Amino acid sequence: MKSAITVLKEQINSFYLIIRLSLYEVRSENRNNYLGILWEVINPMIQLAIYWFVFGFGLRGGHPRPGYIPWLFAGSSIWFFISPAVLQGSRSIYSRIRMVAKMNFPLSAIPSYVIMSKFYQHLLLLAIVIIILQFQGYPVSVYYLELPYYLVCTFVFTFSLSLITSTLATIVRDVQNIVQAIMRMMIYILPVLWDPSARLHGPIELILKLNPYYYIVEGYRSALLGNMGWYLVEHLHYTLYFWGITIIVFVIGSSLHMKFRNRFVDFL
Repeated sequence: MKSAITVLKEQINSFYLIIRLSLYEVRSENRNNYLGILWEVINPMIQLAIYWFVFGFGLRGGHPRPGYIPWLFAGSSIWFFISPAVLQGSRSIYSRIRMVAKMNFPLSAIPSYVIMSKFYQHLLLLAIVIIILQFQGYPVSVYYLELPYYLVCTFVFTFSLSLITSTLATIVRDVQNIVQAIMRMMIYILPVLWDPSARLHGPIELILKLNPYYYIVEGYRSALLGNMGWYLVEHLHYTLYFWGITIIVFVIGSSLHMKFRNRFVDFL
């Protein structure tokens, strides 16, 4: 628990530096592109068009699935934040430690600013998705007040998970390949492209819902579409489960990070 408190204090004390480094990360990633950060929106939109064609049109024999576009866009908008944040977060320390090794900079803040850099890109995509939803019959509603909550959920859990994966990936590079393989699979077992709860029941559905990202995707979709009520309140048991798992992951990740971070350079 002492490690968790130390990591938490480092995030608070380094907040301003995390924001500055995250903005630098965004600029450095897109400095050679004429369209810059717009590619972070163009690529997801192309993928969404492909997903709609395959899952909402092609697999139905050429008959468009009613209501699939808003359902897909609402759930996928947060997935395009989760996926790169997890992947980049897991490789954040071993790919950047040489840059900050001689700085007075807490290493636990590296996953934070990397994840934060993906947050700005998500805001651009979210703005476009909200505009599209207005033309699909889903106007802005009071349920949008839930969006900041689910963004916090996403950031906190992804950071907690990255403390584990970034530490292990620094020690053993194979961990990064494992994370990549899991994330390729994750999009098909989360309610991003299809709704498992509508097709699967019993223990299989329960197993899928044990994934904390399931809660985030469903809650995010509920807030954007406004047709599932106040998800975090109506599924209070699920909310409590999510935060319980998040706290456990954070404590484990903090302990691992504090145990090995003085030896990170030795593993490079």
